[in-house]
Amino acid sequence: MSAAFLFKIVIVLLLIIILFSLTSGMIFLVRDKGQSNRMVKSLTLRIVLSITLFILLFIGFRMGWIQPHGINPKQPENNIPETERALLEQRP
Repeated sequence: MSAAFLFKIVIVLLLIIILFSLTSGMIFLVRDKGQSNRMVKSLTLRIVLSITLFILLFIGFRMGWIQPHGINPKQPENNIPETERALLEQRP
């Protein structure tokens, strides 16, 4: 497996762990009603994991393991249908 694929697996796992931590914080909030520090610890862990995720995403971008793209990535020039190409050529 390539480093980029392993990196993406780590990112997905980290997102799942962040969601689990957020869910457990909500459960602790409801059950404990402010009587224990479990919610604070859970949310602190989520913040640390989120910062770690941000740093890993930045490193992955700089190493070329992930590539940014928009919602509708730009298509190569030869794959644009004729009707769209005509509209693009009319723009100033």
